[in-house]
Amino acid sequence: MAWIVLVLSGLLETAWAIALARSAGFSRPVPTVAFVVALVASMAGLAYALREIPVGTGYAVWVGIGAVGTALVGMLALNEPATLPRIGCLFLVIAGVVGLKFFH
Repeated sequence: MAWIVLVLSGLLETAWAIALARSAGFSRPVPTVAFVVALVASMAGLAYALREIPVGTGYAVWVGIGAVGTALVGMLALNEPATLPRIGCLFLVIAGVVGLKFFH
């Protein structure tokens, strides 16, 4: 269960990062509220998962999921460049996250 919660929390990290960017420095209320809700839920999920998963592994997986998710949203929905080197680097992050899970 801890791993499922950790993955969901990593996805919520993507949500709060995108909401933060959309909040325009907390000047837009809806994205600001979405940021706060997603941030609190993401941190709560991380805290729950860390009861069973070592902090180094859990935090790295959480950050990796959030970073890859945020970069993918940027490339797929926000017109950020989707170059081969960027995509290759994302695969390296994914490989690291998968490795941490399997060598946990």
